[in-house]
Amino acid sequence: MSDAELKAILQSARVIAVLGAHRDLSRAAAYVPEYLAGVGYRIIPVNPKFTGEVLFGEPVRPDLASIDDPVDVVDVFRPSQAIPGHLEDILAMQPLPKVVWFQLGIRNDEAAAELSARGITVVQDRCMLAEHRRLFGT
Repeated sequence: MSDAELKAILQSARVIAVLGAHRDLSRAAAYVPEYLAGVGYRIIPVNPKFTGEVLFGEPVRPDLASIDDPVDVVDVFRPSQAIPGHLEDILAMQPLPKVVWFQLGIRNDEAAAELSARGITVVQDRCMLAEHRRLFGT
């Protein structure tokens, strides 16, 4: 994916659902969404372990189906082998997210192909925080 494509995603996105969000700021699933919230994105944390808590200014949702608002990006902090288990939930979102972003170290080509076939842009094995800083100098 080109820098222009990544920049366009980051510029157009406003609402990011973070699948696998965490409260421990030593973990990427906490400090990446915290950074993104700090630069103006609305972060909707998703993790059944923390349902009812508030992270990044939003109540934690137990699953993607619990999100009532349209989501621009689903930012995935789940192991590569767990991705197929989330496909049905992602594809059931209404409207579908524009982008599914697999964080650094996360890649699943079969899932990416299935998402792409449904018109969803897929970014694999890249950190949103690092890409935002690199492309916008923040």
